[in-house]
Amino acid sequence: MCRNCNYTEMLQTAGLSPTAKRLKVFECVGNSDNPLRAQEIHDALRQTGEINRVTVYRILDLLVERGLIEKMSSGDRSFHFGLAPNENHRPHPHFHCRRCGSLECLQPESLPVDLQALQKSHPGRIEAVEIRVNGICKRCLHRGTEPELHRP
Repeated sequence: MCRNCNYTEMLQTAGLSPTAKRLKVFECVGNSDNPLRAQEIHDALRQTGEINRVTVYRILDLLVERGLIEKMSSGDRSFHFGLAPNENHRPHPHFHCRRCGSLECLQPESLPVDLQALQKSHPGRIEAVEIRVNGICKRCLHRGTEPELHRP
């Protein structure tokens, strides 16, 4: 969650008009403790006013294209959306629960990445790094919903 960001200014800096719907989508993503699915964003915004699902998806795509938010794989066919790194929001890894599908933010220092060393060892241009740890979240463990693990 990043409550220090000025979403209107960030949209303008990215060359976008800060329309009411863009601001609502951007603020919904930015004010969440964890990355959200597009459906969760739509559900939250629909409670506060009129916005259709297609509009939410188009705005999310535009914000990803402009580098304001990140589109993260959750290991299945769905994606989660969270703030892209900026001066108030450091890059950080995420924890994906393979049971309930939640995606949680982890502290940046929990899995540090040396981008300079990585760039030196890779001949191309690195534009983004996504680190996702998979497992079972504490809520699912407490509910006893973990299935038997089958190993090959």
